[in-house]
Amino acid sequence: MTFAIQVEGLVKTYGDVRALDGLDLAARPGTVLGVLGPNGAGKTTSVRILATLAQADAGRATVCGLDVAREPRRVREVISVTGQFAGLDDQLSGKENLVFIARLLGASRKQARDRADELLERFELTDAASRAAETFSGGMRRRLDLAASLMRTPQVLFLDEPTNGLDPASRNQLWEVVGELVDAGTTVLLTTQYLEEADRLADDLVIIDGGRSIATGSPSELKRSMGAADLDEVFLSLTGRSVTVDTGKSEDDNELETVG
Repeated sequence: MTFAIQVEGLVKTYGDVRALDGLDLAARPGTVLGVLGPNGAGKTTSVRILATLAQADAGRATVCGLDVAREPRRVREVISVTGQFAGLDDQLSGKENLVFIARLLGASRKQARDRADELLERFELTDAASRAAETFSGGMRRRLDLAASLMRTPQVLFLDEPTNGLDPASRNQLWEVVGELVDAGTTVLLTTQYLEEADRLADDLVIIDGGRSIATGSPSELKRSMGAADLDEVFLSLTGRSVTVDTGKSEDDNELETVG
C-alpha cells in the first residue's frame, strides 16, 4: 500500500529532551489518522516535522510520497496545517486574513474573496468578517484559523488539537468539515486530547508515549483488544494516565504556524 503519510524511526531532541524516540506511524489515503498521547508525548513535534517546520535528527518521513527533509517545498504544495495557536495577523480583519492567505497561494482576487466568503459563512463568522482579528474571542480565532487552513483544499491536512477552546457547536462544525474533506479524498492527521473526537473521526489511531508508538489500530480494534468500553479505558491501560485537556503548550511542543 502507498501511504499518504509514512513515518519510520523518527527521532528529535530538544537539548536534553528526547521528544521523539523512534516514532513510526502511517496514514492511508483519504482517511483520518488520530494521534493520541499525554502531554509531552511528541504529538506536536511529529506534526512540525511532517509539515516541514522542523527537521528530524534521524528517521524518515514522507507525505504523498515526498520526502519531507529532501523535498520540503513540494510537500508544502500538497498540505495545510493548523496548530494549537492561531497564526493570524491581528491588525487585519477576518476576511482580509483569509484573502491575504489565498493570494499568497496564487488565487485571483475574485477567487480569494469568494473562497473567503464561503468559509466565513461555513464557520459562522460572516457578521465579524470586517472586524480586526484582535477583537475576536478565543473560539472565533480558532474558527478563523481553521478557515485559513482550508483556503485551498489540501491533499493532506494536519490538525493539531484543533478544537481546544471551541464550544460544542463549533466543535461539531469542525467535525462536519473534516468529514466532508475526507469524503472528497483529503487525508487528515488529527492530534487530539478529546477521546470522543478521536472515536468519532478517526479511521485509525496511533497512541504515542515517550516519543514512541505504543499501539495502533482502529478505535473499535483497540477497544476490543483491550476489553475496554471506551477509549478512555484504552488510554489509561496503555499509558497509566487519563487524558486531561490542556489548551496550553506541552513541555516539549512548540507553537505551530499555519501552512497552506
